[in-house]
Amino acid sequence: MAEQHTLHFITRARESLDITGEVAARVRESAIAAGVAHVFVRHTSCGLAITENADATVRRDLETLLQRWAPDGDPAYRHDLEGDDDMAAHARSLLTGVSVSVPFAGGRLLLGTWQGIYLFEHRAQGHRREVVVTLLG
Repeated sequence: MAEQHTLHFITRARESLDITGEVAARVRESAIAAGVAHVFVRHTSCGLAITENADATVRRDLETLLQRWAPDGDPAYRHDLEGDDDMAAHARSLLTGVSVSVPFAGGRLLLGTWQGIYLFEHRAQGHRREVVVTLLG
């Protein structure tokens, strides 16, 4: 059995947006008793990650690391059609990944106590983002 849902989010510049509640709502509403929620973002300049949900400084520190590993405007980049953040956003997307999978049962995501699902906007300006949630059971 499978279900699929498309979620829409409006991001702001370089943020980590907690989307756990929206994914959890689809699991709660599902007729599937147990399975896996596969969450996939349909873009190449943002990403998904499961990380700390209790202390926002963790996500700020992750952004600091991403900026170090893939800085905006690096003169070695050739791809800069959409600005200094263009190639850096694509590289950061590779670092965070574009999908996560979470088991669920009894209408609940089986995340750990301090885990949340985050959409990381890697661009310097916000965008409209689509996330596909596939529930497999």
